[in-house]
Amino acid sequence: MTANRLTVKGDRTLLNGQSFLAKGLRCSNALIREAATRELIANLETFKSFGINTISAFFMGSRFGDCQGYNRDGTLSAPHALRLGRIIEAADALGMVVVVGCLYWGATRGKWEEWTQAEANTAVAETVRWLADHDYMNTLVDVDNEGMALAQAGFDNRALVLAGKAIDPDCVIATNFKGDPPPEADLGIHFAHPVAGKPYIETEGSPENTPGGYWGAYSKEEGVYAYLRVGEYTEAMKESQKTIAAQHLDRGWGYMLASTWLQAAPPQGPNHRPGGYGGPTDPGVRWWLEWLRERYGA
Repeated sequence: MTANRLTVKGDRTLLNGQSFLAKGLRCSNALIREAATRELIANLETFKSFGINTISAFFMGSRFGDCQGYNRDGTLSAPHALRLGRIIEAADALGMVVVVGCLYWGATRGKWEEWTQAEANTAVAETVRWLADHDYMNTLVDVDNEGMALAQAGFDNRALVLAGKAIDPDCVIATNFKGDPPPEADLGIHFAHPVAGKPYIETEGSPENTPGGYWGAYSKEEGVYAYLRVGEYTEAMKESQKTIAAQHLDRGWGYMLASTWLQAAPPQGPNHRPGGYGGPTDPGVRWWLEWLRERYGA
């Protein structure tokens, strides 16, 4: 059972009844292996010292990680659930929130290609059931990263939300596809359209001025099943990242940094530590963390 509870009231996210503005890091491959989980837990207090109050981890995916956190029938993989449980409990001890990602359908061998809507619904339902059974209340659920399963497999995201809500109506559940969140979703994140009456969190923030696109040619190459330039940024990219983060946070929208540094698959990562200042010889996200603390406090 966690001591902290995330809820949604109108267009606000609340932690223990008090306004909560997510400032976070996307650690989507945190369950890929035991070493990655241990490193993240070991650095949570360090991240908090920079002002981070939210992290994310995915049962399925993410890109190049092939994390298979669901069994073929949609039930949870026990080792992955145990790892996430330790992350959630460690985060709770520090008053932090965890975004629990379910489906990830892009550039990963961690998905079950034969799944239909039924198995996808089961995966979300079993995730919510597990959270409820353990009273993990410092969490919110992302049913489908970037709506990839919607786009590639045709899975109805509203049905995914309803599957989760049928298990626990109080579970905070978000959608992430390009469109308005369905009425049953508590908030929109990342690709979702910000809409009146619901909170919004950018859960995968990256620079907008990256040559070739940050998640495009800058970080990927045809035929290479891994990221390029892990944790590297130009000065212009850094300024873009800071500007976008400030625009969101100052507006009252949550913001979570996404970086190849944090989510690269082995042997390049995941790197669940600040690292350096984003150069080829000192890759990392320390530069952004220091900016966050300077502007918004620890």
